[in-house]
Amino acid sequence: MQEKDMVSDALNQLKSSLTNYSTAISECDNPQLRQTLQQIRNQCEQSQFELYQMAKTKNYYEPASQANPQEIQQIRSQHQGQGMS
Repeated sequence: MQEKDMVSDALNQLKSSLTNYSTAISECDNPQLRQTLQQIRNQCEQSQFELYQMAKTKNYYEPASQANPQEIQQIRSQHQGQGMS
């Protein structure tokens, strides 16, 4: 297996883990467990970002193009007022 494939697999696993941590945190009633899960999630996010930066530097990963201000405003307008009901 080539390094690029290993990095891609690791990024995908971290992405999946972050989704699972978010679900567990949102469903957790115990404050201490919730805080622990949040700390683990934060560490996972940091690891993902560091691996992403390395992948980008080695041209293993090309991020999507950046949104322009009009696109950002459109998304913001669509999601305003969609907070907690």
